[in-house]
Amino acid sequence: MMVGDEEDYLMLSGIQHFSFCKRQWALIHIEQQWADNVLTFEGQLLHEKADDPLIKESRGDRIISRAVPLVSHRLRVYGVADVVEFHRCDEGEGGISLPLRKGRWKPYPVEYKRGKPKPDAYDELQLCVQAMCLEEMFEAHIPEGALYYGEIEHRVRVEFHHDLRNQAALLLNEMHELFREGSTPEAVMAPKCSRCSLIEICQPKLAGKRASEYMRRYMTAVEKEGIGHA
Repeated sequence: MMVGDEEDYLMLSGIQHFSFCKRQWALIHIEQQWADNVLTFEGQLLHEKADDPLIKESRGDRIISRAVPLVSHRLRVYGVADVVEFHRCDEGEGGISLPLRKGRWKPYPVEYKRGKPKPDAYDELQLCVQAMCLEEMFEAHIPEGALYYGEIEHRVRVEFHHDLRNQAALLLNEMHELFREGSTPEAVMAPKCSRCSLIEICQPKLAGKRASEYMRRYMTAVEKEGIGHA
């Protein structure tokens, strides 16, 4: 059960959208706009198995849970982790206890992504927020997790260091502020826009021209009609 007003809680997956493009996040999470493209469709296919909550696996010293509900009352976010692995550990290594399981276990979040690793930390931030939710839920420290990329069929280890955690917290604060205001940032045309499934809704090419086009027409009218002259 959430503490406080449930409307104050944001979807944690939104931080990936927000760090990629603040306007994209606002169109999806404030204005409730969405459009699929081939990239989002491939991502959905990749998540089909990962997001099946009925699939639970035990492989020796590792338990695999899928579609794990997450919440953080401190960060006021909620969501679902693709996969959370629980790795058996020694008593001196911390870890948590699990129902009907002996010993101690370390939570290890794994997020599935299509494509390949990106130069920016969009995916790492989302995974980090998942870990921060798990830490609050289990009262445990989670130092790392992994991103699995479908294109390279390989895991990439992610360390949840101080700078990444701090960046995530700052972005979440900004997301909450914009959400309270109901404010959608203006469009800014950039090379990454071509990869966005919302490009037809956002229309970044037009947005950048509206003000200049309006001023051009206004000044033309002033010159023709002598507006503002004695």
